[in-house]
Amino acid sequence: MTNLLALTVYFSCSTGGLTGPEPGEAPVELQLVAGGLSFPVFVTSPPQDASRLFIVEKRGTIRVVRNGVLQPGFVLDLRGQVTTGSEQGLLGMAFHPTDGRVVVNYTMPGPPPGGISRVSTFTISNDPDVLDPASERVILEVDQPYSNHNGGHVAFGPDGFLYIGFGDGGSGGDPQGNGQDQTDLLGSILRIDIDHAAPYTIPQSNPLAGDPVKRKELWNWGLRNPWRFSFDRTLGTLYIADVGQSAREEVDVQPANSGGGENYGWAIMEGRACYRSAGCSTVGLTLPVLEYTHADGCSITGGYVYRGNAIPDLQGLYFYSDYCDGWVRSFEYSAGTARNPRNWPALAPGGSVSSFGEDASGELYIVEAQGRVFRIVPRE
Repeated sequence: MTNLLALTVYFSCSTGGLTGPEPGEAPVELQLVAGGLSFPVFVTSPPQDASRLFIVEKRGTIRVVRNGVLQPGFVLDLRGQVTTGSEQGLLGMAFHPTDGRVVVNYTMPGPPPGGISRVSTFTISNDPDVLDPASERVILEVDQPYSNHNGGHVAFGPDGFLYIGFGDGGSGGDPQGNGQDQTDLLGSILRIDIDHAAPYTIPQSNPLAGDPVKRKELWNWGLRNPWRFSFDRTLGTLYIADVGQSAREEVDVQPANSGGGENYGWAIMEGRACYRSAGCSTVGLTLPVLEYTHADGCSITGGYVYRGNAIPDLQGLYFYSDYCDGWVRSFEYSAGTARNPRNWPALAPGGSVSSFGEDASGELYIVEAQGRVFRIVPRE
């Protein structure tokens, strides 16, 4: 078992012209929540329950930290049915906002070369820290042509609908054209209703709900591999971190009043640059609010807008990282623009940042692939 230990970390990284906090501004540090984990990829909490933090491990297991102590055993163990090669694994988890169900997204063996992505629900057993493995109900499955770019994130939006992120199916350069294909589920974020009929229904407000040919589940498209998206819990704005090909990483932002249907450009665009040719049309495309080149990293990891109470100076800042370089940065989104970019050397854990997480109180966590989870706390 691991108790909470204060741990201030300093890490040298490329800042791309960004500056750290000014002296006396938002002094922060990392507090170790749990260590010795097996490739953790996500953390989350049940609604209104900040006493527990659930940790998703790529191998197919979920652990729980209760009142600051990592508990023995597993909340869920899917190792017998999860594939873990390349970018596969147990990749996402979300608590239903009202009824206690838990949604997970994982890859499993299947006829396609890349296997199958499955999204399922589980219910809690007699032990509130354990999910009943026999309660699995499959929501949907998607064939994967390659073993990378699975996306894998799941989250409930402010509207109560389930949002699911899928990458373009993998390989490199989107060889099947899935990013721009609205007749399949790849390269997109889906929006479905799992509350009114099994396995799900289509919200009538989805942008393609009335289209006889295109997939009605699609909320937006033109994504290469959305590795973590999140909703600002105060404003409802949707932030999407989309992993680039060989040159650019990006953050896309969808305002809370959007009706969906944004085309984020892949594989016409990579970031704000044309991908396949020197010139291309951007008509009908929604370009990122922020990008950085591979001089600064190689694979973006999306995070959250801080809405906790522990560090008031962080209010409204969106935090994100890069898996390769390990730095942590933030910006404020206002009037369609990413403003006040900052670098946070004290928040870089020293390893590969695989994810961020948010607990029931809005406090933020940083997940390190090498086996540790940290909480962002005020420096004492």
